[in-house]
Amino acid sequence: MPVIKNRQFIKAPIELCFDLARNVDIHIQTTSETKERAVGGITEGLLEQGDTVTWEAIHFGVKQRLTAKVTIMEKPHKFVDVMVKGAFQSFVHTHQFFEQTDGTIMIDTFEYKSPLGIIGVVADKLFLEKYMSVFIATRAKELKKIAENIA
Repeated sequence: MPVIKNRQFIKAPIELCFDLARNVDIHIQTTSETKERAVGGITEGLLEQGDTVTWEAIHFGVKQRLTAKVTIMEKPHKFVDVMVKGAFQSFVHTHQFFEQTDGTIMIDTFEYKSPLGIIGVVADKLFLEKYMSVFIATRAKELKKIAENIA
């Protein structure tokens, strides 16, 4: 099971970073390259524990839908969302926030299992793990820009 970790320093208060990371509207803004949009569940505003959101996006030239549920919410330090329906066999995305004297460290940990057994494992090694790493890092950098412009 691949585990992707991304660490991003943001020169903004922890509460702002936390709220931007769980904001559906900001998620859409930070994933514009894949034309991501919320089409079910919570479709705008801040996600809370127990909420689900269905995302529609284009990955690898194919329109896909994925539904995630927020299972843990520890404001403003951590929230976790898990896939309940979608292309992966499973995934858990942990968002952590650590207050610093001059800003916030945001750490994304994305653990996933590809479908299709050995074919999925080969896909991970050939392209999927790198693709997901870039996707998560790009989103974090965009969130950083937004937060630092507000702070």
